[in-house]
Amino acid sequence: MDILTELKNLGVNIDEAMNRFMNNEGLYIKMLAKLQPNIEKLPVLSLCEAGDNEQALANAHTLKGITGNLSLTPLFNGYTRIVELFRAGKPDDAQKMLKDILPVQDEIVACINKYC
Repeated sequence: MDILTELKNLGVNIDEAMNRFMNNEGLYIKMLAKLQPNIEKLPVLSLCEAGDNEQALANAHTLKGITGNLSLTPLFNGYTRIVELFRAGKPDDAQKMLKDILPVQDEIVACINKYC
């Protein structure tokens, strides 16, 4: 199995990604390799737990964009909902949603790290 097949099995929209990256698999994989460093420098959960909802929202919004550009559909959908919840003044619900998507995020990052 290869990285694209494994990611597709995790719900990533590979067809959309390849279209966005003009079928340049190498470039797409290069961009995927930047996901984990971005996640590490854009914490959300620890900020939620510390009560810094404004920065948590900003970081979640940035991760929403990154995951959307990479067609990481499960993460994009999750971060989209998290941003909506923060903006609706529901930080506790946003934190719960975040905890629900973190295992999926960990799976996707582990898959990427396996190949990159």
